[in-house]
Amino acid sequence: MPRNHRAFPRKTGESSRPLGISGNVAEYVLDYLAHSFPTQLFEVYSDENGDLHSRPVVDENGNPVQSREAMERRNRLIEHLAALPAVQGALDQIVQRFGTDMVAEVTGRSRRIVRKTNADGSDRLCVENRPASANLGETQAFMDDEKRILVFSDAGGTGRSYHAERSAKNQRLRVHYLLEPGWKADNAIQGLGRTNRTNQAQPPLFRPVATDVKGEKRFLSTIARRLDTLGAITRGQRQTGGQGLFRPEDNLESPYGLTALRRLYQLVFAGKVEGCSLTRFTESTGLDLTDQDGSLKEQLPPISTFLNRILALPIALQNLLFDVFEGLMAAQVEAAIQAGVFDVGVETLLAESLVVLSRQTVAVHGKSGAETQLLTIQRKDKARITTLSEAFDYATASQKSRLMINDQSGRAAVKLPATALMQDDGTVLPRVRLLRPTHADVITVDALERSHWRDASSEEFRRAWESEVASLPELTESTFHIVTGLLLPVWNRLPDEAARVYRLQTDQGERVIGRLVSPASAAVLLETMGAGAPALAPANALAAVMQDGAGLVLAEGLVLKRSLVMNRHRLELTGFSDTMVDRLKAQGLVSEIIAWKLRLFVPLGDEASKIFEKLLALYPLLRVAPATRVSS
Repeated sequence: MPRNHRAFPRKTGESSRPLGISGNVAEYVLDYLAHSFPTQLFEVYSDENGDLHSRPVVDENGNPVQSREAMERRNRLIEHLAALPAVQGALDQIVQRFGTDMVAEVTGRSRRIVRKTNADGSDRLCVENRPASANLGETQAFMDDEKRILVFSDAGGTGRSYHAERSAKNQRLRVHYLLEPGWKADNAIQGLGRTNRTNQAQPPLFRPVATDVKGEKRFLSTIARRLDTLGAITRGQRQTGGQGLFRPEDNLESPYGLTALRRLYQLVFAGKVEGCSLTRFTESTGLDLTDQDGSLKEQLPPISTFLNRILALPIALQNLLFDVFEGLMAAQVEAAIQAGVFDVGVETLLAESLVVLSRQTVAVHGKSGAETQLLTIQRKDKARITTLSEAFDYATASQKSRLMINDQSGRAAVKLPATALMQDDGTVLPRVRLLRPTHADVITVDALERSHWRDASSEEFRRAWESEVASLPELTESTFHIVTGLLLPVWNRLPDEAARVYRLQTDQGERVIGRLVSPASAAVLLETMGAGAPALAPANALAAVMQDGAGLVLAEGLVLKRSLVMNRHRLELTGFSDTMVDRLKAQGLVSEIIAWKLRLFVPLGDEASKIFEKLLALYPLLRVAPATRVSS
């Protein structure tokens, strides 16, 4: 069939060739429609048994009869496709969007389509020829900071380095987007290593890219799993291989993914996945979830099989199942983080200042003499403050965003949309994110409605936000405890809590790697190791009880512990006698009669630390013990 093409004038380094919808793709599609679109007319007839069949219609000469309606549909479809604008690949879109003077392309292509500007200001697309030495020149242009964007492929990533090398002029932060990773994880891993190498001014920021077709994340999952495995083999820690590139949710074959998949099977079996019944799931994926008696199988299909089968599903069903699966997996990860059992490997701790305040030896190995030490480290961090203009930008970015004021505290926040939480029973728990000047909190919609937050005007919000920002210090100080040195012989004797391992370098240049312990656990550790109990600051003592669930055993038989009263945690003092009540209340404690029994509580608020200080001055701290060991 005739096709109209637009020819471009030939210039130096350019070729004049027709450009269609998508290059050769348009020719293939239009040619396929012209020759393979079904236009022959069929008729229905009955055989000798009365069954209906169809057969092609022919004229008296035996030539097939064409359907005018089908031919009209074919011609309209061809015209419609021929009128569509060009749809370039990702590489061509980047080059044409930012221009060749901004993009350095190291792919090995000998020709590419570029956008040129005519004398009258209009744009045209031209095919540009590239010499064999283009890769070397483009690489040097990027490293010399002449071009800000670099695009390289498997061929362009072999044998070259694109990291922020200290000897190069371009030492900017590399934001590395992993686009179209494909099936081969080895190639992606090799490409990621091009921008993260030794002697670099700063490590890159990796960003994997996926479309809204959820099955594509199966490729990213393969790379994330391979990187985690590589780190575990080479350095004995998972984070080393992945370099923090992927989120926990990206590795779909992790223990959290396995748990989420089994829960998905249970929801499909119970008919709680809206839009996908058990019958539809079985017919679409070919995965059988039931035994012969109709019950759920004990040995369900593995996650690798599930991920491979889901790629063949229609996009709508594929996204539906992946949304439920991702929601369940995100809930698993979030629950592990909140419970303090989420394992992220070795974390590199960065701060403005890290100073060792005290160093105590808690154990010495008998044969080697290696020591296990408890370090108390002071940390100073620069406050990362969201400015007022940034807060207003967040508020206008979405129609669901709102400016809010807390009537109780007078603080301001921007309400932003947040991902919903998928619960184990398949119900969705809607949530919102409250953006504050220094942090953001994610809470449920029900909790927000029950709180003191309300919508506010722009002027109210501005005053509250600026007031809080003005009261914030430039640097925030905190202290933490870390057990370092020889850990393996004493690991089982360390407090039974979430194991977080830090890697840091102090201001004096000392490099430390060890396990983080809470103030209460540090006190218990020193007590059990026979090193004596350290004095706890009021703030640390409060955190030890309310956050860690420890108990403070004071003089004269008094015990401070965390108690659950009316579904709310409170700080209670037990072990007192009737002669102590007036003296304790004079220090700020409050009394309540619950179930005909007098109980004393430390009010939680701004004065809690001062009350702690007075109480510890009257009744010195004898020891710190976990909640299960607290006694009066």
